Amino acid sequence: MDPLADDSGHSTILRPITGADAIDIAVILVIAFGAVLLVERVIPAIAARLGPRTRIVVLPWVPVFRLFAFLLAALLIFPIVVEPRTESLIALVGASAVAIGFAFKDYLTSILAGVIVLFERPYRQGDWVRIGDVYGEVREMGMRALRIVTPDDDVVTVPHGQIWNSVVRNANDGSPTLQCVADFYVHPEHDAERLRRALGDAALASPWVDVEKPIAVVVAERPWGTCYRVRAYPIAAEDQFRFASDVTVRGKAMIAELGVRPATAPVTEPASG
Repeated sequence: MDPLADDSGHSTILRPITGADAIDIAVILVIAFGAVLLVERVIPAIAARLGPRTRIVVLPWVPVFRLFAFLLAALLIFPIVVEPRTESLIALVGASAVAIGFAFKDYLTSILAGVIVLFERPYRQGDWVRIGDVYGEVREMGMRALRIVTPDDDVVTVPHGQIWNSVVRNANDGSPTLQCVADFYVHPEHDAERLRRALGDAALASPWVDVEKPIAVVVAERPWGTCYRVRAYPIAAEDQFRFASDVTVRGKAMIAELGVRPATAPVTEPASG
């Protein structure tokens, strides 16, 4: 009689679990979870002391270790609960593939996208990205999803699968800083060259500006006025909103000092019935 057959004489693919087997499984799981928790605490602490550039390189490998630890634990537990015979393996793999394919299609799609993200690196931990209508800093990257903290301090979980059908806009792409833009709209009758220099000086005078990065003032004419776009870089990416606000306040003061009138958009009258 087959030692793996049940009471009715039918073969089973699962081995009988003894007390010693249960202890082995428990030890494997405890070690795996303990190693993951240790790495999730130790590596970010070490990376924080090594500086922002090293932090950007080291932190993305935390989810890779997490996946490796769980896969290793599964491989160690597998021969304990399953008899490694050809027919057993074929039956188990077939049943698992069908079940996983239907139940976890979207989950596996995001897992696959997470693996691709590790190589293509459209975003990293610490990057400021826009995915769909969500903009913020990537604070955590798992194998299935990433967590973005928005400027309003909301935590948004975005599956990696979004890269298949959404445009990913990365503001700094691994750099510690990013470009900020402050827009000004004024009446077309003014000295454009003088105002352009004044707005450039306003950005240069900000305490948050990175003076080693270029400052550009782009001018464009609109039917209702003139648009000035001041492009500059703050010292750190997290200062982008304070920097943009400071440049806006200083720019408005420059515009008022030069006596330039603000632009007035035409009012469209509602169509009469």
